[in-house]
Amino acid sequence: MHRKMPFILLIEMIVLAFLTPFMPLLLQKLLFAVSLTIKSGIVFLLPFIIFGLLFKTMVKLAKQATFIIIFILLMVCTSNAMTTFLSHYVGMGVFQFNMTLLAPQSATGLLPLWTLNLPKLIANDKAMLAGIGLGIILGNFFPALSQSVANKLDAIINKFLSLIIYVIPVFIAGFVVKLQCDGAMVTLAKDYTKIFSIIALSQFSYIFFLYFTANRFQFKDTIQSIKNMLPAVMAGFSTMSSAAAMPFTIAGVKRNTQNKDFASSIIPVTVNIHLVGDCIAIPILAYAVMKSFGVHEPALMTYLIFVCYFVLAKFSVAAIPGGGILVMLPILETYLGFNAEMLSLITALYILFDPVITSANVLGNGAFALLIDKLQGRRLVVREEGRDAPTLSSRKIFVNDI
Repeated sequence: MHRKMPFILLIEMIVLAFLTPFMPLLLQKLLFAVSLTIKSGIVFLLPFIIFGLLFKTMVKLAKQATFIIIFILLMVCTSNAMTTFLSHYVGMGVFQFNMTLLAPQSATGLLPLWTLNLPKLIANDKAMLAGIGLGIILGNFFPALSQSVANKLDAIINKFLSLIIYVIPVFIAGFVVKLQCDGAMVTLAKDYTKIFSIIALSQFSYIFFLYFTANRFQFKDTIQSIKNMLPAVMAGFSTMSSAAAMPFTIAGVKRNTQNKDFASSIIPVTVNIHLVGDCIAIPILAYAVMKSFGVHEPALMTYLIFVCYFVLAKFSVAAIPGGGILVMLPILETYLGFNAEMLSLITALYILFDPVITSANVLGNGAFALLIDKLQGRRLVVREEGRDAPTLSSRKIFVNDI
């Protein structure tokens, strides 16, 4: 089901685009209402999902060698933030395109048969901070209890996420009908083919630069490093899962790095949180959707706030098709002004492009491990335990400490 999801959605969108003009108005309204109801349910439960995923991650990391984990997490946050910020400028270029996919929603468009507005019990940013803080604190002071809680939360979340896999086609269906009623589907296919090309070019150009930098601007070494990662890239493309491609990623990283044990041990820690492909694809898609719906380009300060929450949310990405975008929906809604139709459209577009995005994530993780290997060399130094002076000791930490 996971691997077939983009193809299922593509076929669904084509079929519904063809059938919508022949559907009774009541059925169109019903499908649109069901999609809005599913969207409300997902947004209602997302804070709890985000908390559980972050809590589990932080409890797991709290057991590791503190200095190394802090260093890796800082590097992950820096990389994700820098990549997302640079994507802003590509998005600004997208705003120059003549995209008139949809006019702002009017009262004369397709209306749902009913609406369901669930209350927001907790803000997503508070859920993020609570998951991080409690995970670190309880993971250090009450490891057994925190691990038990994390396992129970993980089991509940996995059941819900498994359900989402089967709900996504229904979730998308009503909004496809809505877009077709607004006469947008043909323009969508035309304009977003161009956007997908821009995203792929941006992703792999940026990742090539990372490899080029890590290889000290030696073109031949850069090409060889990328070749070593190609099996992992193909595995990511076919499975749409960075985790499933992880054995191939580790094998490629070992061929590319000097400190093979340390570099390859970075991959399990960062496989679901360092996502270069997402950090480029989601902002560019967001700008394209905003342009299509007539939403103004966000101010730089607004986008910087969006980047901060975007980076935090990357620690709670769910390992399902569309998981990278699902946890972003409330952030897009709050900081970039997305409405229900825009959220559904970006979800569908993301899943359609998920094989390429995952490939970029896998290749980017290989570049990240190579850069860390070059930066740190064969050893990491930490402060002497119990020493007050801000000097580094000569004690070595190897991969076995992780």
